[in-house]
Amino acid sequence: MKSLVHVLREITPDAYYVGGVVRDGLLKKDSGDIDLALPKDRVAPAARALARALKAAAFEMDAQFGVWRLVTHKEKLQIDLTAFQGKNLKEDLLRRDFTFNALAYPVTAPLTARILPVRGQKARIRLKNWQKKYLIDFKGGVADLAAKQIRLTHSRVFTEDPLRMLRVFRHAAELKFAIAPGVLKQIKKDAFEITRSAGERVQEELTRLFRTPRAYENLLLMEKTGLLTALFPELEPQRTCAECYYGPGGVLKHTLNCFQREEWLLENLKKAFPKYYKKLAPVAADKALFKMAVLLHDVAKPATAKVQGDRLRFFYHEQKGARMARQILERLHYSKADSRLICAMIGEHLRPSNLASNDVITDRGAYKFFRDMGPAALPMLLLCWADYTSYISTAQLRRVLPQSGDKLMSLEKAKRTAHVGKTLRHMQVLTLLLKKYFDSPKKIKPTRLLDGRDIMQALALPPSPRIGEILEAVALAQVEGQVSDRPGALDFIVRQFGQNQKEKEYAAKKAG
Repeated sequence: MKSLVHVLREITPDAYYVGGVVRDGLLKKDSGDIDLALPKDRVAPAARALARALKAAAFEMDAQFGVWRLVTHKEKLQIDLTAFQGKNLKEDLLRRDFTFNALAYPVTAPLTARILPVRGQKARIRLKNWQKKYLIDFKGGVADLAAKQIRLTHSRVFTEDPLRMLRVFRHAAELKFAIAPGVLKQIKKDAFEITRSAGERVQEELTRLFRTPRAYENLLLMEKTGLLTALFPELEPQRTCAECYYGPGGVLKHTLNCFQREEWLLENLKKAFPKYYKKLAPVAADKALFKMAVLLHDVAKPATAKVQGDRLRFFYHEQKGARMARQILERLHYSKADSRLICAMIGEHLRPSNLASNDVITDRGAYKFFRDMGPAALPMLLLCWADYTSYISTAQLRRVLPQSGDKLMSLEKAKRTAHVGKTLRHMQVLTLLLKKYFDSPKKIKPTRLLDGRDIMQALALPPSPRIGEILEAVALAQVEGQVSDRPGALDFIVRQFGQNQKEKEYAAKKAG
């Protein structure tokens, strides 16, 4: 059976490997797809012939620019065929975005390929044995790959497609590349152009950036160039808000510090929660979603800032922030499920802090917290960890982190140690909530002992919202250890809610 490179050589001898597949191959990385460029009149017939030879589905994606896509039936390998954008290959390459993406390699040149199937996903491809003498490089892309730097092919790169500005930071994070000063200067000049990019394309780039462990350092660069607030104008008022409290940079500085802490947490769950990190790992898997929630968690602070006495307060900023976040997420075409989760995290992110204001965190309080928050509870605890720890230095965090799993320190002791003590106590509250959730699940989500029919029969009540209230009372009684089985639950509701004669007769019968 002929190899993939041999099939491509025979059917598309006038084609060139271009773009990411060349870049990834030279970096000795696997690629998610293969991009081929060839003369426009050859795209459609080549796509159909390759589809037959490779047993692949083929369809035209863009008639205007001459783009066809193939997906093999067996491995789900993706191959894109695109017409030269310009008169020839040289014009095509010179119109591309970054120098390392403006490389080409003839399909007829020596190369070996290995297809790497990925279960449930499209396959990846590993191309090896590239020969430098066959590489076509008009802009010094090979040298930039060796230097690990991102440079532009021309000054109109961002005005032609503003989304490329986000790709700069995404590539820098994924490839661990430096961004040339000239690129940052051009982004600063063109930053506002990002508003022309479609929301779903912006979301895709941000998601890929936020998935990496280097999103924070690139977010700082985005902020310095003006791209961050061009993309999220709602964050601009944060810059001068509450500088008396947060220092220069105001709430925006706090937001970025929180983002940094969240990124560290998601990469170091074991250090933060040594006992529960394995159980938290599946919850925290969507790193991009968590980071977006942190980025927007205080978005409404400037709009709600008020001086009360000698203090600056932000009353209801969490609820207003959830509403503002929903609008932003809709603009970026986030799914309804992701939007609901992020907004739930933002809208209630003061709840753990309110719990921490009590001397004791009761089972009843923990139960109500997890009941009210539902699927957003654990994600929000991770957001709160980032929020709380952003108020202390890295050195202070390193010092108190081992104590975050200790017995809850008193409010009085926390007050005596200022920010560090308050932060540590909040961290201990988060660990305590996790302990209750994972180690005492019956108190957090008690097994239902009765249903609505049982309530109506036992108390001779018609269907009404009252039934739900009684069921909730039973659940609380279970949490507090007053009820442990069905007979006890029946006895409890009769004692607590029995009012008419039938209920009293039922109680007497139970007693006698």
